[in-house]
Amino acid sequence: MEEAAGSGVVRVATLNLWGRRGPWAERRSVLVDGFRELRPDLVAFQEAIKNDGYDHVIDLLGPGFHIAHQRDREADRQDGTEDGQGVSIASRWPLGSVREVDLDLAPRTGDFAHTTLIVEVLAPEPLGPLLFVNHLPSWQLTFEHERELQTVAAARAIEELLDGREMHVVLAGDFDATPDAASVRFWRGLQSLGDTSVCYRDAWVSVHPGKPGHTFTARNPLVTAENEDWALELGRRIDYVMVRCVEHGPTLDVTACERIFDEPVQGVWASDHFGVVADLSTK
Repeated sequence: MEEAAGSGVVRVATLNLWGRRGPWAERRSVLVDGFRELRPDLVAFQEAIKNDGYDHVIDLLGPGFHIAHQRDREADRQDGTEDGQGVSIASRWPLGSVREVDLDLAPRTGDFAHTTLIVEVLAPEPLGPLLFVNHLPSWQLTFEHERELQTVAAARAIEELLDGREMHVVLAGDFDATPDAASVRFWRGLQSLGDTSVCYRDAWVSVHPGKPGHTFTARNPLVTAENEDWALELGRRIDYVMVRCVEHGPTLDVTACERIFDEPVQGVWASDHFGVVADLSTK
């Protein structure tokens, strides 16, 4: 993929891995084959496992990536969450500075390994160094207020790191909110929050305007496999790839965007989420 980078094209993927729950051996095979075929340059993982004995990212992608892991990861819980669950980033190019944003900002936000992980990716020209951001706020349907606080904190941290520098910013993750939610509207520049405003181009909307693109739906049996409370889930788009805009638009062109792992392979679903992949270009 060095040739692709030299042409100013970067392929970005995001996926909530659902830990190693369910039929893990079968799911792992689908994920390994799928990522080998996709050949992404940058990957944002959520609910990835990293502990003393296991590294989800290396297991699925192999050794050819530079990796940044969230430091404060989850311990074992009664819901089956595995020790070491959290957010991780993989890049084909070396990493510079890494910043982790504390999203524990309200009384109800303490029971989840949410964070915004921001890494400087030392990509070659004409792409050049860029910021890659993996955003995972609170997941509960009733926690939009918390997501608003967390999203504003994440956006401010990105702007502080930029400090006026002209760099591409690629934002990805499981935002746990639909496009009409205030937290996502804020990212898209459709409203302000907390006396702050930013603007990011939603890759899916750029390529599939008007199409729902659900990434979390009870059509996927893994959604209800361990929690029947999701049985009435009608489907939502909550996983995103976005590009930061400056005054006149995004700094990278969205040339392609698709869902990934959105169909079973020989009856095996890769995760309880569908992922998103986008091709971004400097031209």
